[in-house]
Amino acid sequence: MSDRHISQHFETLAIHAGNTADPLTGAVVPPIYQVSTYKQDGVGGLRGGYEYSRSANPTRTALEENLAALEGGSRGLAFASGLAAEDCLLRTLLSPGDHVVIPNDAYGGTFRLFAKVVARWGVEWSVADTGDPSAVRAAVTPQTKVVWVETPSNPLLGITDIAAVAQVARDAGARLVVDNTFATPYLQQPLALGADVVVHSLTKYMGGHSDVVGGALITGDAELGEELAFHQNAMGAVAGPFDSWLVLRGTKTLSVRMDRHSENATKVADMLTRHARVTSVLYPGLPEHPGHEVAAKQMRAFGGMISFRVTGGEEAAVEVCNRAKVFTLGESLGGVESLIEHPGRMTHASVAGSALEVPADLVRLSVGIENVDDLLEDLQQALGQTAPRAVVTSR
Repeated sequence: MSDRHISQHFETLAIHAGNTADPLTGAVVPPIYQVSTYKQDGVGGLRGGYEYSRSANPTRTALEENLAALEGGSRGLAFASGLAAEDCLLRTLLSPGDHVVIPNDAYGGTFRLFAKVVARWGVEWSVADTGDPSAVRAAVTPQTKVVWVETPSNPLLGITDIAAVAQVARDAGARLVVDNTFATPYLQQPLALGADVVVHSLTKYMGGHSDVVGGALITGDAELGEELAFHQNAMGAVAGPFDSWLVLRGTKTLSVRMDRHSENATKVADMLTRHARVTSVLYPGLPEHPGHEVAAKQMRAFGGMISFRVTGGEEAAVEVCNRAKVFTLGESLGGVESLIEHPGRMTHASVAGSALEVPADLVRLSVGIENVDDLLEDLQQALGQTAPRAVVTSR
């Protein structure tokens, strides 16, 4: 539906890839093809390859072309949710008896999929600190088919050296899968660093407005892309046309939003490091973050996600969440509005009691694009009356 090679510049691709003007009316935005089936020009005579919208839909095609272009891949596939995308990927790549290495800091839903669903049909998994390539190498077995990475990770903001772990996976004959949800293709390009597949929750930064649920897979391997497309159609958890249209609208402004998210988060992290009630700040943009140098090497900027720990334990962390006013208490992330949550009781409750259990005194922020002074003031009042260690301005 489009010339994906209009430009190599991300900002231009984001606006034009997949967004060819409608040939009938000249509409500059692809229409929402809210249709289930298509008239054929005789038996087997498909117009543009469309026959049934589970198999393909023009609005979804536009989004999939856009996603592939932004990640530098050859094939993009859009799903009903991020977990639907992950499920399709795992059932494409794995068989009973296979083994997967997963990170010791992963999204709770991903862990639940491995521990409660995939394991039931005979796939084994083990946990490794993916920030340490030697730990990943030690976790690999002869049955390992997939190494799974989140970077930055959720919710502890760990950083994995994608190129280094890609080499570990290649040496083992395994595929490297990178969940790029936190970074987005604007800040990080996993395929260029050696990953085989990129996973996204499109619900987050790619959509960007907290009004859509979706997921995606992108690969640079044409043969694997065909296999994934077969399973996408066979399993059926595809993105609907309106959801595809909403995400396609969101990707157009991804670069400018991510610039602002990153700028605001840097200032919020700086304030938190100075606050007397904060015991640690987890943000890869801070020089003291253990993954800072790797993040600076493989990311354009450091993103909008921050986690921090507070004095007073779990109840104090919950109280900070409850006291916030500009930061909305809610799950998810990546919208233009700032969100705050308690991972242990909310997004990561499913990992309680496992090797992935998160600290009880942890608070996670999705820093939005509001005026940063309002965000700083809100966090300071949510943390209580104790003043920061130093005067902080928005600079």
